[in-house]
Amino acid sequence: MNRLMLTLLALSTASSVYAQEKHLFILSGQSNMKRLDPEASFSPAVRKAFGEGGVIVVKDAEGGQSIRRWYKKWKDVKNYRGMKPDTSADPSTIGDLYDRLMKKVDAEITGKTIKTVTFVWMQGEADSGKHYVVYEKCLKGLVQQLEEDLKLGKVNVVIGRLSDAKMESAGWVEIRRIQQSLCEANPDWEWVNTDDVNGENNGVHYTRAGYVEFGKRLAEKAIRLVD
Repeated sequence: MNRLMLTLLALSTASSVYAQEKHLFILSGQSNMKRLDPEASFSPAVRKAFGEGGVIVVKDAEGGQSIRRWYKKWKDVKNYRGMKPDTSADPSTIGDLYDRLMKKVDAEITGKTIKTVTFVWMQGEADSGKHYVVYEKCLKGLVQQLEEDLKLGKVNVVIGRLSDAKMESAGWVEIRRIQQSLCEANPDWEWVNTDDVNGENNGVHYTRAGYVEFGKRLAEKAIRLVD
């Protein structure tokens, strides 16, 4: 076999292997993630960065939900820092949204080679009441839970920090601080500012244009982590 044929074969093999590798982006959280249309800005951006066939984007979100709907070890932290147990919580709802999300993820990645995983998280509003005292432990635990279940190595994390809609709430301010500080302490984590995407009324939810901009910002941070 001549040198040209060997070169072409090597290039073909490398191209085939590369085509099989996918960058997985898992989007989840509560209402501001649910209202985000990935196709409006997020997905086009990551496809442009990594190729049309080089990405998998999975989203599952539910409005108004506590992190306990994702983090399965909620019972282990409910007394952390003196927080009273949430006796109203149905045990069947602890981690149920995580299971729903992972069912979608598993369906998308079966039979595929995953090169990187990035978890994109927009949640915390529902925990800004009394549960903010355990939020940091739950969020770190959720990412660890995801890494252990996927068994694909380190997971990158992009967090949409709560906007400044309710700065009069101590819990709201604390969750903002937790989200930002965790990202600044971990090289594989990034946070996105949302203070200017919720319109003149400064509401909890964003404007239509705000969601498009939010998706762009999430994608920019995700691409940076993958690169």
